[in-house]
This record gives sequence, structure tokens and C-alpha cells, in this order.
Amino acid sequence: MNTIIIIGATGGIGSALSRRLASSGSIIHAIGRDAAKLAALTAEIGGTSAVADVTDRGPLEAAIKSAGPTASGLAYCVGSINLKPVSRITDEDVERDFRLNALGAFQSVQFALPALKASGSASVVLFSTVAVAQGFASHASIGMAKGAVEGLMLSLAAELAPKIRVNCVAPSLTKTPLAAALTGSEQMAAAIAALHPLQRLGEADDVAAAAAFLLSPDSAWITGQVIGVDGGRSSLRTKG
Repeated sequence: MNTIIIIGATGGIGSALSRRLASSGSIIHAIGRDAAKLAALTAEIGGTSAVADVTDRGPLEAAIKSAGPTASGLAYCVGSINLKPVSRITDEDVERDFRLNALGAFQSVQFALPALKASGSASVVLFSTVAVAQGFASHASIGMAKGAVEGLMLSLAAELAPKIRVNCVAPSLTKTPLAAALTGSEQMAAAIAALHPLQRLGEADDVAAAAAFLLSPDSAWITGQVIGVDGGRSSLRTKG
């Protein structure tokens, strides 16, 4: 059984990844906060589900362990977009972003580790952001949190090799419900799209495709990597 645990499965990227993996024959164990959305997703793609908030340790552990004794993959598709100048960022902002993005990822891998080890060969995919490598104003809190995710990924990739591979996907702005405040305005969306060499914003399935590859045997010799899915924004300058 090729069971893959998707945490944040009802979000834009999580649901796209769940659908993509299910269509290729994987059994999805979907975890999210919204029971109704989870039920709808499971009705569509099959598999199993469990309700949990990643900031609540006990339910998260129970939800992950309910996937069963073995799992060939884990994707932590949880994130936040908290954009404020540093003068307005509170300790609570920083703690919330760290808990959602970094601590939740750490705990999820820790709780899933017995099942991942039992599979004999497994893959973990975490999510960062282009803002870690590039550096953007008003991104101090989320940049810190996602920078921690990249550090976590590298440490886990070293510790868990050779049986478990660990990689990170770092998207640029992607059209998902989480990013609606930035993409809902056509004018703002067009302005941000123009900053990318490929002249568009990301779609959830662009990011899901990369994550699905990293969870598949096709990426069997890839670990410890941050894969940019960012329309070229992190590394290319087409003008000047």
C-alpha cells in the first residue's frame, strides 16, 4: 500500500497534491482542520482522513498515527502569509508563524517517523518560500519561520538517510485561497506577476507537480534540496 500523509490537505496546494497523487494510485491520508472539506475531498479521491489543527499537538499526533503502520510519504502543506513591516510585528505574530510553519512540520515528521521507517523507503516534502533565498521587505516573520523549515529539512535529510529522503519546495506567490488578499485584485496580481521572468503567478498545480515528483520513486536520488517553483524569480533577472 502506497499511503501518503498530506497535512493541510484541504488548502490550495494540499488539495491539488492530494488529487494528483490519488490519480496516480496513491492512497491519501488527508489531515486538515475543516471536517466538511475533508469529507468532500475524501469522497472525491478516496483514501482516509482525520481532523486536526497543527497547533494542537495531541490531535495532530493522533491524526498522523491513524494513517496506519506504514507510510511511503509525508507532505506538510501548511503555511501562512503574514506581511508586516518589522516595526509592527508582534511576538505573537512570530510565535504563530513559527508554530504553523516550522514546529508543526517538525512534529509531523516526528509523529510519522515510525510509519515512514516501516515502509523501507519513504519521502518527506516540506514547504518554504522564495522569500527565504531572495529576501523581501515586510517578510521578517514568515522569512524566519520558513528559513527554519529549510534548516529542518537539511538536518532531517542528513539524519534520516538513506531510507527516508527529505526535500523542500519553495514557491513564489501562488494563486490559492491563502494568498487571496494579494491575488484578488487584478491590478496587484498583474504587478506581482510582472516581477517574474515567466510573467505569471503560480497555480496550485504547478507547486503540486513538483511535490508529487519529490514524493515519487522518480526522485529516488534527490534529498536535502530546496526546489524553487517560482517562475524564475529567485534566480533570474530579465532586465537590467
